[in-house]
Amino acid sequence: MKNLFSNIKGDAFGGITAGIVALPLALAFGVSSGLGPSAGLYGAIFISFFAALFGGTNTQISGPTAPMTAVSMVVIAGIVAANDGDPVKAMPAILTVFLLAGIMQIGLGAIGLGKYIKYIPYPVVSGFMTAIGVIILITQILPSIGYYPKEDDAYVEQFRPRAEEVILDNILKEERKEGILVLENIAVTMERGSEITEADIKRESETLAKNEASGVIGALKILPRAIKNINWLEVLLALGTIFIIYGFKRITKSIPSTLVALVVMSGIAYGFNLQYQPIEEITGSFPKPNLEIITEFSFGSITPYIFTALALALLGAIDSLLTSVVADNMTKTKHKPNKELVGQGIGNSIAAIFGGIPGAGATIRTVVNINSGGKTKLSGMIAGVLLLIILLGLGPVASKIPAAVLAGILITVGIGVMDYKGLRAIPSLPKDMKFGPLKLSSEVLIMLIVLALSTFWDLIYAVGIGLVIASLMFMKKIGDITAKGSDIKTLKEEAWDDEINFPENLKEEVFIKHIKGPLFFGSTSEIQALAKQLPETARTVIIRMDRMQYIDQSGLYTLEDILVDLRSAGRKVLFVDVPKQPRYMMERIDIIPDLIPEEDCYDNFEDCLQWIKANVKDTV
Repeated sequence: MKNLFSNIKGDAFGGITAGIVALPLALAFGVSSGLGPSAGLYGAIFISFFAALFGGTNTQISGPTAPMTAVSMVVIAGIVAANDGDPVKAMPAILTVFLLAGIMQIGLGAIGLGKYIKYIPYPVVSGFMTAIGVIILITQILPSIGYYPKEDDAYVEQFRPRAEEVILDNILKEERKEGILVLENIAVTMERGSEITEADIKRESETLAKNEASGVIGALKILPRAIKNINWLEVLLALGTIFIIYGFKRITKSIPSTLVALVVMSGIAYGFNLQYQPIEEITGSFPKPNLEIITEFSFGSITPYIFTALALALLGAIDSLLTSVVADNMTKTKHKPNKELVGQGIGNSIAAIFGGIPGAGATIRTVVNINSGGKTKLSGMIAGVLLLIILLGLGPVASKIPAAVLAGILITVGIGVMDYKGLRAIPSLPKDMKFGPLKLSSEVLIMLIVLALSTFWDLIYAVGIGLVIASLMFMKKIGDITAKGSDIKTLKEEAWDDEINFPENLKEEVFIKHIKGPLFFGSTSEIQALAKQLPETARTVIIRMDRMQYIDQSGLYTLEDILVDLRSAGRKVLFVDVPKQPRYMMERIDIIPDLIPEEDCYDNFEDCLQWIKANVKDTV
């Protein structure tokens, strides 16, 4: 903290510039999430300020990002659907999940897991990021062409029967809570049903229509109908936004092209009094805390969402720490990963309490901050304060922004977030897997699986499945490599340098086994055949472990079974040069000294050879 004000001028300029860049993105991500532009701004304000204050990367600017928003969108849609399509009713549960994700991030940092995030395989990250881009592009097609399902009266009318069912079901649920038995009090149910108005049915129908068209599959299903009802004014606003974002960068990069597009296209639409679809209203007042998510908290209500919150926390951790690495490379500094996770967790937790969507370290905003002179935590805090000032002073003005303009901004975000480096590498990666006549790289297969599952099923489960497949493939490869280097061969076929002078008359009596790598569950199959492959004449077995630096529980019990079989067959087993970790493991389950006494464990082959010469007789 002592260096917080050491670069006030640079931090002020960096923070203000980053805040300006963050403004249109915060609005767009808020709309995309389903909670509205205010939620995006609230998230940007609180995450930017508190993640900077408590985080471990001095120059990082945090806020809603494309990956976090895409996952949040899925979470929000799922919880709303589980609450009869009522966003207001679902809001406490949604914010509770976001709060829980923030608390989990704090926990991840507190127990020191930040340093392990880097071990997530690149194909999983690549497939996930490309899927994020695809999801954003597809879900923004409808607003960019001016089609809103709940405003299509003919489409909404199709949901009228379902809407009546939902309303009736809600009535019955309320009666169950009140202890009213429907069959005994049917008149009460009929009376409540008679109070339902046409407006209530239409409102419920609109909600169902909107939910049906949400997500990738929903957008694709309704796309033919949307094209028939295209609004060319909205299309022009979206295309103009995209054109300015890409075109203005060719003129200058000193002014954020996203902000220029937002101001110019909104100014044209509002100034010429065009009949466009504006975003939801932004009140312009200070965010109010949603204390009911704390006061009405119960473990039973959040149990179904614990895994979802954990996935959101892990995604935010990955997103933030990747940005931290970018910041390190630019500033020649070193971030503190665990502290960064704590800071992100605090920011996300506070944002959730105030109704904001979750976020993470934002690469583009961080780069802008650094290039504009930001060097300390103050820059991120200033960015958050600037957004708060804009909210309070220009909230009603921001409410006039066309929804198609934000859709155009999100389309450019979707295009930019995809992993083109990974996509370009597909043809050049080694094809190490075969499916009939088709050959494919295992890395590409993982990326495509994560991409497909993320886009058309579930982002969270897709990453989990991708990690499992990547881990299994990695273990298979390591097992194959270890097996190739650790084939069971007789001494005559392969001898190490210090075995060349082994007595010729004892080579049939002694079998030497080399373990040339880690003995773990992926490499136990070869050594399991040891007892069966031993020559009948070999009554003594030497197991050399010089190069076996690691053994896991599977390898440990496999070795124990082999030693028991060898002893049962009356064979003498000697260990040579057992490394520290394998020896510790073997001592824990008493392989040493119960199966292999201390005197049969030798530090080097020379000492073992002396025992062989003195005790093993030529019986051939």
